[in-house]
Amino acid sequence: MNFTQQFIEDKDLVEQALKEAFRGRTPHADLYDAMNYSLLAGGKRLRPILTLETCRLCGGDPAAVLPFACAVEMIHTYSLIHDDLPCMDNDELRRGKPTNHMVYGEATAVLAGDALLTAAFELALEGRGSLDPLGVLEALQCLANAAGGAGMVGGQALDMAGEGHALTQADVEELQRLKTGALIAAAAEIGCILAGGSPEERQAVGLYAAKLGQAFQIRDDMLDVTGDEERLGKPVGSDAKGEKTTFVTLRGLEECGHLVEKLTREAVEALAGFEKPEFLQELAQVLVGRSN
Repeated sequence: MNFTQQFIEDKDLVEQALKEAFRGRTPHADLYDAMNYSLLAGGKRLRPILTLETCRLCGGDPAAVLPFACAVEMIHTYSLIHDDLPCMDNDELRRGKPTNHMVYGEATAVLAGDALLTAAFELALEGRGSLDPLGVLEALQCLANAAGGAGMVGGQALDMAGEGHALTQADVEELQRLKTGALIAAAAEIGCILAGGSPEERQAVGLYAAKLGQAFQIRDDMLDVTGDEERLGKPVGSDAKGEKTTFVTLRGLEECGHLVEKLTREAVEALAGFEKPEFLQELAQVLVGRSN
């Protein structure tokens, strides 16, 4: 199976599982509608695919870790809902559709995000099945650390605090490592953990994901300047509007392009010791040239 076929198969697997996640739940006003509105709005599904494929890379069964993969995507989706709120970035468009609060109101959007965060851990535990219990605990700890104040939420706090201020490159690197990189790294490491990967394998996978996450975010910064709003599915120029310091602000577009290529090479090299790293290596290469 080539890269494209495997990517489509993985993505379809994730999409179907997400569609089933809240089927049959008792409605509470518009809560589940709002949750599904953002959860099923599409996207690359990069994070859950990383979980599936790092599990495969380390000799595990991707189907067994699908609930964890979907849990990571739920946490990512909750972060997008909250990130778009008027008290945060105040965006009106996400993935080509009105943002959650524009459709359901701010209160329901906040609650939908809260519910997705807690549902993620519920789903992960429901899907533990035949997985090693110690591995499940370690994976849950990895996910919780990446999602909270020491990870994604901490990065968002730095992002908000940095608006209107001139940040150094070190400041921006730390902000992006937490806000974007932490959950990407966790998605990759969880697949390795649940597959029973060795500490050395987890370290290699973590390095791959860290380089990938940084390259991904810098490319995002570039697209906020050069991208097409219709292809991106969200407004361009929002960083400048929010007076945010990014890699583009600090290094310029051309140097950012070189940096993305360098980080991608380093991500690819991090997996050189694995038997069949081709899918994840090609995934890194594909993300370099993405236009959305």
